[in-house]
Amino acid sequence: MKTEELNYTLPEALIAQHPSEKRDASRLMVVYRDTGCIKTDTYRNVADYLRQGDCMVLNNTRVIRARLLGRKETGGRVEVFLLREETPGTWIALVRPSAKVRQGSRVLFAAGLSAIVKNPLPDGYREVQFDVPDVIGHLEEAGEIPLPPYIKRESAEPNDAQRYQTIFAAHPGAVAAPTAGLHFTEDAFARLDAKGVKREFLTLHVGYGTFKPITANTLEEHTVDGEEFEFPEETAQSLNQVRIAGGRIVAVGTTCSRVLETQYRDNAYQAGSGITNHYIFPPYRFQAVDVLQTNFHLPKSSLLALVCAFAGRELVMEAYSKAIKEGFRFYSYGDVMLIL
Repeated sequence: MKTEELNYTLPEALIAQHPSEKRDASRLMVVYRDTGCIKTDTYRNVADYLRQGDCMVLNNTRVIRARLLGRKETGGRVEVFLLREETPGTWIALVRPSAKVRQGSRVLFAAGLSAIVKNPLPDGYREVQFDVPDVIGHLEEAGEIPLPPYIKRESAEPNDAQRYQTIFAAHPGAVAAPTAGLHFTEDAFARLDAKGVKREFLTLHVGYGTFKPITANTLEEHTVDGEEFEFPEETAQSLNQVRIAGGRIVAVGTTCSRVLETQYRDNAYQAGSGITNHYIFPPYRFQAVDVLQTNFHLPKSSLLALVCAFAGRELVMEAYSKAIKEGFRFYSYGDVMLIL
């Protein structure tokens, strides 16, 4: 499949720069794969489109304050964007301006945290060795919430620390939010409970690679970065029981979809943990996901490729065209789609 087939033109004004006033006030686009019908609603009514016995699967990763602003001992400003921890205290990071930060340079951050920038790595990354093993424990004071590159602001705002997290975020490790989960409120959960819709959790620490565009001419030539996941035994057993009872598995986000498809073998969900680099694109056939909840994604992205694999490119592009015409908000802080 040509990558250009995942292209579309989005007015810049539709790239959400701030979250909606209330999480569940986001607009909802409901797409029916069997009929091709597309309708619009508000997210707080999502329970109306699900059935008793269905189960939503949510990603409970927590976004860390991965953006560190510091200075070299000589005084020059340095930004260190943490990507993943290799060993306690040692991280792979983006360092800016990388060319001016020599190997062995020490960078001083807030709250007494410091680090030595070490050898260059592929893709422009650097290895960074901190003076403490528990870096995440210091980020609350020293770091900032990293917003996506398409949110054009001078800096993060106070409510980003809360709104760029799901209300069920529990396990620190992500550098980007699982955005399909940002729309939930306690009221939305109460409505789902009243409908008899279950929920289970897994963890996938969303990496910076989630923003990596597909630059190859065809989807097959692209690769996605690996991301760390944890798929608990109780979640796997619960989902197997839901399927046996005739319920549907509702993946909340592309992140959950990748884990579920990675851990579905021999007609059952299998617990496990590790790194997944499972890349889903047409004509992939889903086995583990029956319904998909997802935000509106960037053109020519692996996330949009996954959605097209789930619902078919033509229907997805029709839905995107309708969303643009009706002024839906796109990307991380934007509106949401439910594909049945």
